[in-house]
Amino acid sequence: MSDWTQKLPEAAQEYIAGRRLDEVECLVSDLAGVAKGKAMPASKFGKQKYFHLPNSIFAQTITGDYADMPDESEFTEPDMILTPDFSTATAVPWTADITIQVIHDVNDQQGNPVPMAPRNVLKRVVKLFNDQDWKPIVAPEMEFFLVARNVDPNMPVIPPMGRSGRRAAAKQAYSMSAVDEYGKVIDDIYDFAEAQGFEIDGIVQEGGAGQVELNLSHGDPIDLADEVFFFKRLLREAALRHDCFATFMAKPIEGEPGSAMHIHSSVVDHKTGKSIFSDAKGGETEAFLHFIAGMQNYLPAVVALMAPYVNSYRRYVPDFAAPINLEWGRDNRTTGLRVPISEPAARRIENRLPGMDCNPYLGIAATLVCGYLGLTEKKLPRPEVTGNAYIDSDELPTNLGDALDLFSDCAPLREVLTPEFCDIYEAVKRNEYKEFLQVISPWEREYLLLNV
Repeated sequence: MSDWTQKLPEAAQEYIAGRRLDEVECLVSDLAGVAKGKAMPASKFGKQKYFHLPNSIFAQTITGDYADMPDESEFTEPDMILTPDFSTATAVPWTADITIQVIHDVNDQQGNPVPMAPRNVLKRVVKLFNDQDWKPIVAPEMEFFLVARNVDPNMPVIPPMGRSGRRAAAKQAYSMSAVDEYGKVIDDIYDFAEAQGFEIDGIVQEGGAGQVELNLSHGDPIDLADEVFFFKRLLREAALRHDCFATFMAKPIEGEPGSAMHIHSSVVDHKTGKSIFSDAKGGETEAFLHFIAGMQNYLPAVVALMAPYVNSYRRYVPDFAAPINLEWGRDNRTTGLRVPISEPAARRIENRLPGMDCNPYLGIAATLVCGYLGLTEKKLPRPEVTGNAYIDSDELPTNLGDALDLFSDCAPLREVLTPEFCDIYEAVKRNEYKEFLQVISPWEREYLLLNV
């Protein structure tokens, strides 16, 4: 092995052991969470310490267009410096050649972190905790649909065909036989994850037709965001091997529940190694309540990060186990902020608002920044809700335009996340929203064409 391969994590070294490494994929996440970068021969990768990409990749919309920049006269599309973070290196087990992928750090030409890069946004939020001798811990839950191949956007998305020869059925939550219907896809998911060194905490059938939930073990926020970023690629590739798609749309199928990325959060004291959410007797601390209060006060302003597309808001409907409120409660899935049953050392808060369509770096950053502001402001939350929290709640924005207005107007968040990031994110999302509003839907043609 050459010197640089010695820097790779154990799983990556095991993957290439005794074999010729052909290619390295050099990756960064754009605002949408799409992998951008370059692929190069391994021999060339080993001879260069960095490579360049223009900063315009963070101005690109999900349609491939470019947003209007806040100040076009100052935008010259300079190159950024991308250097490998070897701790992220992992196998690409679905390729024909022996390939690894590496997430890269993104800096400007003066060596400063590029503020628009989503991974840098999360790093900045984590540093806020670290500066207070706190260590945030997260555990994401990934919900997604396996669906039949959809090659015509004008046609509705439908469930995949199972091994029984029938399409996957809805309302089979936690059914093992439902998971067995597409067991070959699940087998490849496990095999790919093992090759990449990822630990899956569990896989279950969710309530939608072909809907699956995959849970990851708790850990460092940046590491877990990297894993979700990689997992989205992994899941798509596993599905394609078996003639179906894996989709992370928040609401891909009409009448079915949406897909969330619930985020469990806790905070550990660096000095003691113990949770700041539990006291010596195992009871809840004021810090625990402050964290909840911060989420209640600031989550509306970051909904635009957790629900980034027009489709995202189709998930926010009652009676589909979806969060449509900012209430909190213990073991209460009708609340947007749920406190799961746990031992005192594992006391945590589950944010049920983010959709699986959000960028994992930004969804986790949004969750943690609200909690951080709560810890610093030391306010108390509203009383716990012990009944059905779905009733009479209208605190959250119901469309992307309103969510962006709240995001733009929140000064504390702009200061923490940086105006540079907030401005470009808003510009990209305003552009996407404007493009959507130009599309005439089948519903409009069905009911308005001849009736109004």
